[in-house]
Amino acid sequence: MVEDPDIHSSPDDQSDVDKFAALADAPVTALGLSSGAADALAQVLGVKSVRDLADNKYVRRAQAIVHLADEKDSR
Repeated sequence: MVEDPDIHSSPDDQSDVDKFAALADAPVTALGLSSGAADALAQVLGVKSVRDLADNKYVRRAQAIVHLADEKDSR
């Protein structure tokens, strides 16, 4: 199991950077998804790791849509 670094602050030292690197390449179950949900992501979207999920074009599109909607709401 990969130790979860604090994602709310900048990495303080190399060990924090190493933890983020390990977490990025860990299975999506490291995010708290069940193995069934992880299997579904792998089957439907080809997502196996945290990095795969973050780089997924549909996730990126959804993030952009929400970001733009939030910008509109803040005006």
